[in-house]
Amino acid sequence: MLKSYLKKIYQVAKRGDAREESYYSALERLLNEYAESVGRKNIYITTLPKKTEAGNPDFRIWDGKQHITGYIEAKAPTVKDLDQIETTEQLKRYLGTFPNVILTNFFEFRLYRHGDLIDKVLIARPFIVHKLKTIPPAEKKSNFFELLDKFFSFSLPKVYDAKSLAKELANRTRFLKDEVVAQELRTVTVGQTFLSDSKEKQIKQIKQTRMSVLHGFYETFKQYLISGLSKEEFADLYSQTITYGLFAARIRSENGFNRKLAYDRIPHTIGILREVFTFISFGDLPQQMEWIIDDISEVLAVTDVKNILHKYFHEGKGKDPIIHFY
Repeated sequence: MLKSYLKKIYQVAKRGDAREESYYSALERLLNEYAESVGRKNIYITTLPKKTEAGNPDFRIWDGKQHITGYIEAKAPTVKDLDQIETTEQLKRYLGTFPNVILTNFFEFRLYRHGDLIDKVLIARPFIVHKLKTIPPAEKKSNFFELLDKFFSFSLPKVYDAKSLAKELANRTRFLKDEVVAQELRTVTVGQTFLSDSKEKQIKQIKQTRMSVLHGFYETFKQYLISGLSKEEFADLYSQTITYGLFAARIRSENGFNRKLAYDRIPHTIGILREVFTFISFGDLPQQMEWIIDDISEVLAVTDVKNILHKYFHEGKGKDPIIHFY
């Protein structure tokens, strides 16, 4: 397994024109082979090459439906010093948002749990590929597979209280705002525009490119809700609205929860949320947005909502837990 992987890494490197993304398929194949060898079923590995340093990590490992195992951030094999990468704002954002992350340059693998480095393994010497121009022998196989076992075994712990839930949601909502929505709004594109009729509350879609759908929502919010709304203010408002909507839907869900189920569980009295979630639940989301919203949804899915609501009403905090929590 590792021998085949390192051979592929060598073959890509010797071409001389390889970019970071050129190595993705080799790592994806290795992860799939490992998952199959240990009997882990329903493992899906999706990649998201980034044009900028913003956005999500490069790989998402999940079950194809809801459960997210973790993320992998890859750097080119020519990046020798992962210690330096650890100090970058990009990695700090990832480690502060996602609880199960691997950082790799395709030779060294570092596993972080809730922001802390818990394991690292060097499976081969990079200079053998770059300097000696040959396939490197695999090293520390058992240590590497132990690292992967820790990574694949992760699942979000159940959230039992409002304070813990607020912290988890706040971290991810901030990431959604700064790394996804704000970045998307900086992209100069023309795309889907959503026009909301103030009386009939219908959404009409002009068929263009999907990537600028947020520009359409921004114009709608500015026209119908808050005149003079800046893009930065909209990024904050829109991201919080999504998390608020997911929470509102979650407390009305009994069996299972994800973003696609959210629309049907949002109260009909909150019209603006239902309009937003027409896109969130049924739209063709940009992958950057899909990943983080799915992540927020899973936090809510593993939350002990009944316990949180019981404490809320028991402590006499009011009639509306959604407004209070928000």
